[in-house]
Amino acid sequence: MKAKGYIYAALSAAAYGTNPIFAKPLYNDGMNPDSVLLFRYVLAVAVLALMMSYNGFRRGNLAESFRVSRHNLPQLILLGVLMAFSSLTLFVSYNYIPVGIASTLLFVYPILTALIMTLCFHERLSWLVVACLVIACSGIALLCPMEDGAISLSSDFLIGFLVVMLSGLSYAIYLVGLNKTRLRTIASMPVTLYVLIFGTLLFVVRLMFFAPLTLPEHTISWLNLLALGIFPTVVSLICTAKAIQNIGSTQTALLGALEPVTAVILGVIILGETVSLRDIGGMTLIFLAVTLVVYRKK
Repeated sequence: MKAKGYIYAALSAAAYGTNPIFAKPLYNDGMNPDSVLLFRYVLAVAVLALMMSYNGFRRGNLAESFRVSRHNLPQLILLGVLMAFSSLTLFVSYNYIPVGIASTLLFVYPILTALIMTLCFHERLSWLVVACLVIACSGIALLCPMEDGAISLSSDFLIGFLVVMLSGLSYAIYLVGLNKTRLRTIASMPVTLYVLIFGTLLFVVRLMFFAPLTLPEHTISWLNLLALGIFPTVVSLICTAKAIQNIGSTQTALLGALEPVTAVILGVIILGETVSLRDIGGMTLIFLAVTLVVYRKK
């Protein structure tokens, strides 16, 4: 069971790392993050509902495939909003900082998960966690732009940094919530479906009051939206839920290292972004810090 959990966690992280290669072309086509994410979530709900319907018909219990207890609805609503907010803030950060750096900064969520477990569930804050916080902050400092030998924090970098930190915090709370509630015992597909449905409502509200709805103009844009709905959404969330069921949220977070690695590689190959030795050093320190935090559980 544990080996299967590690495989699911790795697949989830790698799938989530494909976010920027599908999102950035949509921005270039004139779409805004809220519109991209609305289509992404709606398409993901449709794909997942079709998969669940097929499984239900095959087993002869269609209604059972979609059933969850009404007692679980408040938890599903909260997790849906957290997941949607994490997606929104990550996608907004792509407008301010390179996708590889954004994805690497997002990867501090395992450290945030450890801090939440300490503050809310009385886990002991060890010296190792404190040391890893220092290492991670050093890595973040290396990722900051430099000018004349000193850190130069442009307004774009500061906005991107703060926004992606909010994304990591939301995702950390989501993982803890998924692990510490009754939802952990429910099949992953229904949980994922309702998380996406309730998450969609956040984008509907924002597009009604705060942002204009922009539509894709080309066939390739629709294909990018469909890919966003399948790989970093349906595949990633189902695999995350299955991984947590098998190995828990902390070990699932460790395999999340594949997410920024995937984003960096695809950003260089497909989006033409550059990565300096300084960036690699910063990413390495963050990966090291996260790995040590997660491995302290062993």
